[in-house]
Amino acid sequence: MRGVHSAVDDIRRNVFTEVARLAYEGGDLTRVDEIPYKMIQGEVAKHRADVFLERAIVQERVRLALGMDLQPAESQMPISASINEAATDQKYFENPLVNIIPFACNACPPKQVRITDSCQGCISHPCMNVCPKDAIYLDKNKHCHIDQDKCIKCGKCFNQCPYRAISKIERPCAAACGMDAIGSDELGRAKINYDKCVSCGMCLVNCPFAAIADKSQIFQIITAIKRNEEVIACVAPAFVGQFGPEATPAKLKAAMRILGFADVVEVAIGADLCTVEEAKDFLEEVPTKQPWMGTSCCPAWSMMAKTLFPQFKDYISMALTPMVITARMVKKDHPNARIVFVGPCAAKKLEANRRTVRSDVDFVLTFEELLGMFDAKDIDFSKIEADPADDMQEGTGMGRGFAVGGGVADAVVEAIKHIAPDREILVEHADGLKECKKMLMMAKAGKRDGYLLEGMACPGGCVAGAGTIRPIKESMVNVEKFKNDAPEMSCTTSPYLDRLEEVEKKYE
Repeated sequence: MRGVHSAVDDIRRNVFTEVARLAYEGGDLTRVDEIPYKMIQGEVAKHRADVFLERAIVQERVRLALGMDLQPAESQMPISASINEAATDQKYFENPLVNIIPFACNACPPKQVRITDSCQGCISHPCMNVCPKDAIYLDKNKHCHIDQDKCIKCGKCFNQCPYRAISKIERPCAAACGMDAIGSDELGRAKINYDKCVSCGMCLVNCPFAAIADKSQIFQIITAIKRNEEVIACVAPAFVGQFGPEATPAKLKAAMRILGFADVVEVAIGADLCTVEEAKDFLEEVPTKQPWMGTSCCPAWSMMAKTLFPQFKDYISMALTPMVITARMVKKDHPNARIVFVGPCAAKKLEANRRTVRSDVDFVLTFEELLGMFDAKDIDFSKIEADPADDMQEGTGMGRGFAVGGGVADAVVEAIKHIAPDREILVEHADGLKECKKMLMMAKAGKRDGYLLEGMACPGGCVAGAGTIRPIKESMVNVEKFKNDAPEMSCTTSPYLDRLEEVEKKYE
């Protein structure tokens, strides 16, 4: 489903565009109530039972895009009734960050294994023979059926049917959730268990009914810009190619100045410093003080590891993430600036909301949200003149490689080769929280001692984050080219290494 453009993408992106347009135009903000009618016109619904439901869903998505909480269906009020709550140049995210709009949910069935009408009633019945719970029985026509009360959804029958007559059905959001955090409410609709959720956002980009959305700070960022504050964007390396082939790094900087940003900084700078810090930590800690070390840059992976495997809390690197390192460096140079991290990740919003990080990162914006700002200002990259001086040349190739699964570990190992050439490093990386859990289970069994373990919550790495726009494989190719075009390859050659000490204060 990821990478295939759909009506769900249009709904999500049109909401971001309309909210950004409202913020830029200013004036009477009660016009916010017109957005659902602007997006859903006429009397005939395109996707739902009626236009009233479609508009109600858009209204709730607008609320979330404004950084506001959802409203219960029984107490719906116009957005304008509380628009002043959003009309500020600073609004931290209030939990929950990721939300399911109940009346938008299709109440998809939970995980089931079903035998379809394609069953031929064969006499070998391999499905019955492999079922560990005797859940499969024959009807009078010798066709097989599954007793759902007995079925444990193991899938053994699915793998054995010679006619492929058995199907596995699972709620898409739950299938995408690596934390098993999605259950059902009393009406059978999806419901998030926030004690488990790590805000990776995989559910929201895998829901085919546009029922899940996270909160945004688009409105607050534009408000800060319009108040003539110095707003500086720190852009994650996964940006390359996200806005089309015309959006070169230099053109991206020019376009963001049109949006009102004072400057644009490459987060690969922070990735370089994070790499060197983690390389030193690994050399000092493993194996003398701890059996293995996990990387720190993905907040959803880090939170998952500490939640499900609390005994490993101290084994996850305490190095600051590239986002925080870059933000701290920029704030050292521009004390009054407001810092916006622009990246592919919903979980970065969770990280920036931590009290220990709030003073460093003021806002988080995904690529998809930034696209809404570009569309609101009618920016056409083919018509933008690029200044060669704006071409991003600050980060190294290995730092830029953080955007793809395995890139963090590769960078750390490469740095260790410079710091301690004789040291042999064992490495494993996993992307997708389900795979990350498997990796940690191996560590729990003592089979990853001496390893550097890299975890990424999104399958494919940051290029597959919930806030990305382009297909994952295409993004991987773009990042690889961007990496190879870097002026320097090794993080150990970064010209910013002498600034590591001023930003390296660690946090838990």
